[in-house]
Amino acid sequence: MQARIGETKLLFSQGDITDQNVDVIVNAANPSLMGGGGVDGAIHRKGGAKILEDCKRIRVIKWPNGLPVSYVVLSTGGNLKARFVAHTVGPTWKGGNRDEARLLADAYSNSLDLATTRGFESIAFPSISTGAYGYPIEEAGTIALKSVRTFLMENASTLKLVAFVLFSQDDLRIYEEVANEIFA
Repeated sequence: MQARIGETKLLFSQGDITDQNVDVIVNAANPSLMGGGGVDGAIHRKGGAKILEDCKRIRVIKWPNGLPVSYVVLSTGGNLKARFVAHTVGPTWKGGNRDEARLLADAYSNSLDLATTRGFESIAFPSISTGAYGYPIEEAGTIALKSVRTFLMENASTLKLVAFVLFSQDDLRIYEEVANEIFA
């Protein structure tokens, strides 16, 4: 499925975000930036040592106590097809009453802001916070797509492509249903 916001194409697919040939992929990172499970672990494993080296440097220089929720930092793409990785920490779901929605929206908009500031033309997102962090996929998809729409409508952007690469066919179906409602 595809949608369009101004000059930017939105693309939805099921697949492996580590295989995306874009300027930057977004990592649903943990605060340590040292890799882990899910998307984070896959990116570190496939991207190789250069990503970890960059993340260690970021921790020493800027975030010795870990990357705060919704903040974004950039590393090399290492062995990935993507030139760069934008690492952002999504919120852990705690019932929805602890500012999770705003923090998740900020993770997306901050990633888009970084990509635009760097002049990137393409970015690929996973579904942030819906794995081990437990965010309900329907709510997370709605927040993700509304955040992207708002950012692209309110900001001048260099982005020509925003891709959502979902891990499962069920996740893709949910994102496509949400997109049909938001972009109808």
